[in-house]
Amino acid sequence: MSAVLQPFEARFEPMTASWFAAVQQVEQSAYDHPWSQGNFSDSLQAGYQAQLLTAGPDTDSELLGYFVAMKGVDEVHLLNITVAPGQQRQGWARVMLDALVIWSRGQGALWLWLEVRVSNVRARAIYERYGFRHVGTRPQYYPAAGAQREDAVVMSLAL
Repeated sequence: MSAVLQPFEARFEPMTASWFAAVQQVEQSAYDHPWSQGNFSDSLQAGYQAQLLTAGPDTDSELLGYFVAMKGVDEVHLLNITVAPGQQRQGWARVMLDALVIWSRGQGALWLWLEVRVSNVRARAIYERYGFRHVGTRPQYYPAAGAQREDAVVMSLAL
């Protein structure tokens, strides 16, 4: 006898400090060089767009992913987008990118920008399938193992 899967509703909600522990758990499980709680706190204090993608009952929601973006003049810069490792390969990154694009257009942005590690082939493929184009490289942008640094690929999407 197989288990019956319960339907659930995925939804967006603003990131708040009450979610920092869950966000940090996902961040640390997803990256070798995760953002700190201070990075998230600073982003909220700066007024950046920070959204959570959650699922399940309001009283016991599961964190599927999140993104943080900064509005500029005629553009938005995606600073962090993360899908919880146990939820990857289910289309949640695309759902979050869709939400970010809708918000960005509503802000009057003409471009969406991001950096991604050269070694993060899977993420780069997601962005390319979404329509982002490689427009440059930032040498030694990211911390890497030991005292090493890793290049970032700069990508943009016309809105």
